Amino acid sequence: MIEYIKGELAELTPALAVVEAAGVGYALNISLTTYTALQGKRQVKLYVHEVLSAGGRDDSFTLYGFVAKQERALYRLLITVSGVGANTARMMLSSMSPAELCNAIANGDERLIKSVKGIGLKTAQRIIVDLKDKIMASGIADELHVASGSSASSVNSEVRDEAVSALTMLGFSPAPTAKVVVAILEKQPDMPVEQVVKAALKQLK
Repeated sequence: MIEYIKGELAELTPALAVVEAAGVGYALNISLTTYTALQGKRQVKLYVHEVLSAGGRDDSFTLYGFVAKQERALYRLLITVSGVGANTARMMLSSMSPAELCNAIANGDERLIKSVKGIGLKTAQRIIVDLKDKIMASGIADELHVASGSSASSVNSEVRDEAVSALTMLGFSPAPTAKVVVAILEKQPDMPVEQVVKAALKQLK
């Protein structure tokens, strides 16, 4: 069982990282959270989760890489939930940071969880029911300071909601869009909604 891979980052895309260690290039599926953390780095250490898919001649061995142990622990909890597969769990961790996802589960925010592509209402409710206590018991929530609350409360909620709504209508996923919009408004609280949308579009491409 591989615990982690440490080596030189040979290739990086939003969905895949290739790490060369001892002359071997390991391809690891990653989330956008890990992708962001790896930007500009050459030497990296990724915690690994291995998936063996049996399918006759089509047996496949897939590696998932995470920049932090907490993200891997959360991923492993997500895939225990019925209806959440390996790629769906990765999509969730690409749409929200581990702390945001833990907050959503701990606070029973099924609307936010349901905003992730591929997650329906029943699956969102199942995630909350199955994982709420496990997240608290595992210590992940404490490590991610989940009880501290979201920074979204400090920005203009009317402008934030209007901007997210407009961008969602343009085809962007609500959860990552909201994160970008909040970051823009934290830097420039008085920015009008149309300027927020324009600024977000540049970042969401």
